[in-house]
Amino acid sequence: MSAKTLTVDTDEEGMRLDRWFKRRLPDLSLSHLNKIVRTGQVRVDGARVKTATRLAAGQSVRVPPLDLPERPLEKPAIVSADAQALREMILFEDRDLMVLNKPFGLAVQGGSGMTHHIDKMLASLPNERGDRPVLVHRLDRDTSGVLLVAKTRRMAAELGEIFRSRQARKIYWAVVEGVPKPAQGRISLYLAKGEGMEDKRGPHGRDAEARAGLEKMRVAKHGEEDARHSVTYYAIVDKVPSRLAWLSMKPITGRTHQLRAHAEAIGHPIIGDPKYGLKPKDDPRRNDPNRAIPEGVERKLHLLARRLILPHPRGGILDVTAPLPPHMQKTFDLFGFDIKHEDPIDHAPE
Repeated sequence: MSAKTLTVDTDEEGMRLDRWFKRRLPDLSLSHLNKIVRTGQVRVDGARVKTATRLAAGQSVRVPPLDLPERPLEKPAIVSADAQALREMILFEDRDLMVLNKPFGLAVQGGSGMTHHIDKMLASLPNERGDRPVLVHRLDRDTSGVLLVAKTRRMAAELGEIFRSRQARKIYWAVVEGVPKPAQGRISLYLAKGEGMEDKRGPHGRDAEARAGLEKMRVAKHGEEDARHSVTYYAIVDKVPSRLAWLSMKPITGRTHQLRAHAEAIGHPIIGDPKYGLKPKDDPRRNDPNRAIPEGVERKLHLLARRLILPHPRGGILDVTAPLPPHMQKTFDLFGFDIKHEDPIDHAPE
């Protein structure tokens, strides 16, 4: 048995060496990999490397003799119903990426006891090499709207860098309790993970985020452990005086539950939010009839990832808009909100 030299594929661009080995040689244990890397038996373009080394397409990886069974890469099972459901969500698609209109209530990734989610469904849309699409960012389970998916790992890495460098412009629409003052503003807060959030609807409630142990974010002080700065611009697009308001929101940072936590922090939680819309018993708004959810408004999270604008890695600008989910459309119809109304957030700073 002799050493092999394998070439890093284009789709493996940016992959860590240990993950590359897991993909190519799934029967190789991590401890054995660490040993052969540490002793210099693994080389990339002739040079010694570490397990955390990032690979580039076209590089040559020396793999020492290994007593492992030869077996092809496992191809994910294709579920035709999942493939069809995803195709019906597509708002935009080209050879590199696709933009989905994620519906309310469908998780992006799995959690405790959660088996149906978009990340799993993506296995049903492999390319000609059998590689599955890759999520670029996330949305909460009950947030609807624009979700970006890359068709290759390399494209996912390029799009991920665009998000990290804040070149992506995201606009959300929300319907909140009451009417914020001022009508346009900037929310700048430090957020940190709070205590674990119990499902207020009992052990059989539908808040999968809570059951999965995802913590509620809380307002923190600068310098506090795990506190991270967060900034959101908001603007009222339309309102029902003293009852509710349609907000356009532009997050500058991308913290967990940022918009939901910010809306609660300014005293105007998003309608239908099971995690941030629950008022403590001593909060005077709890019994304020003007702040009660109006009849006819569904108690579902009224938060939509409305629009995503970013430079396409192949050139040009990607600009995609998602329609209102049915429960928000019902609320807009109920109060006469016109989606053609000028969105004042367009003038907010980048």
